[in-house]
Amino acid sequence: MRKTIGCAALALAAGLHATAASAQSGEIRVWSWDIAAASLKANIEGFNKQYPNVKVTVEDLGNAQVFSKTQAGCAAGGAGLPDVVSIENYKAESYWNQFPDCFADLKPLGYTPEIAGKFADFKRAELEKGEAAYAMPWDSGPVVMYYRRDFYEKAGVDPASIKTWDDFVAAGKKIAAANPGVTMSATDLDGDGTTEWFRMVGNEQGCNYFSADASAVTVNAPACIAVYDKLKQLKDTGTIISAGWSDKIQALKAGKVATIMFGGWYEGTIRTNAPELAGKWGVYRMPSLTADGPRAANIGGSSLAIPAGSKNKEAAFAFVKYALSTDEGQVTMLKAYGLVPSLNSALEDPYVKQGQPYWGNQAIWTDILATLPKIKSTHGTAFLNDAEAALKTVQTKFLGGGYPDAKAALDDAANQISSASGLPVAQ
Repeated sequence: MRKTIGCAALALAAGLHATAASAQSGEIRVWSWDIAAASLKANIEGFNKQYPNVKVTVEDLGNAQVFSKTQAGCAAGGAGLPDVVSIENYKAESYWNQFPDCFADLKPLGYTPEIAGKFADFKRAELEKGEAAYAMPWDSGPVVMYYRRDFYEKAGVDPASIKTWDDFVAAGKKIAAANPGVTMSATDLDGDGTTEWFRMVGNEQGCNYFSADASAVTVNAPACIAVYDKLKQLKDTGTIISAGWSDKIQALKAGKVATIMFGGWYEGTIRTNAPELAGKWGVYRMPSLTADGPRAANIGGSSLAIPAGSKNKEAAFAFVKYALSTDEGQVTMLKAYGLVPSLNSALEDPYVKQGQPYWGNQAIWTDILATLPKIKSTHGTAFLNDAEAALKTVQTKFLGGGYPDAKAALDDAANQISSASGLPVAQ
């Protein structure tokens, strides 16, 4: 009798699931970019096995276009927006603050506390405002150093010995001497991504544009000044050169750079753009300003949000939930394109513990994901774009010798941000 009841219960549960899945129908459009768009496309097949009546179209518009078109759509009351939008985490709070009615609260759609609790806390911090959750966490950007094994070995440099940025400078001199024409590292110092190094090392040091409660400007705090001092040293010693996104890819393919510091998602960029260099790359933890520093930070990483004007929110949420809150969805994207899961359970997948052939059989995901618990949460405000614009201008002038020291440069940046935002400079 018990067996009969149990079978009946299982059949009923399966029937309810099938009914719920088939109830979702119609079409949804998704805006994303680059490998993020490609990874979402990779999940459509698995999603349609559960939701065969939903047609998903992922549009790869490019990062800048998604941002500008979403901003324009929100400003126009939601006009022209798709059903799902990719949002970079560090820009998320500028949306919630500028356009509080543009995106749907995911909680009424089924984003339960149980689902939310599956994600790393630092990823959720920027996506929730008050009682509402406007986006679901997607990938993380734990910062690591991608390095050329052969260049380091030829110079006799053990990456495990590099714990501080001073160690990094010393190692850079040896690597440049042993490998003519090779520069130790490259980052964007004077282009669209000008602030990337500051944001990575600043996050590691607990330095941000604004205070944790977003009530004051803190970009000229002592921790930030120390970060800027170190950046100037790296630039002046030739340890690091300026290179934008495409320039970095060309440099690493041509064997002109020994190290790239970036988020975990950059793994897929290197692997897909330079397949001919398989076995020559490895990964180690980022340096800190001091030997006892956390050596962990985050840059980039995204989330998925549903515009409030979507005509098919239920189907849109079903896709978001499948792609982001299931191990199957997250690991599919990790395997194909190196997008680092924010979903805690996905970190236990056997694939994460495997040695990766491209990376010299190093179990890079174990090493990269081990930094997640050490990453500090950050917050933005509606004035993040103003802060970024001010710092880009100041940084170019600072690295060109236009300020007497880092403090003067960041004091200027703080005053500019304060004028634009109306927030006081923290004392």
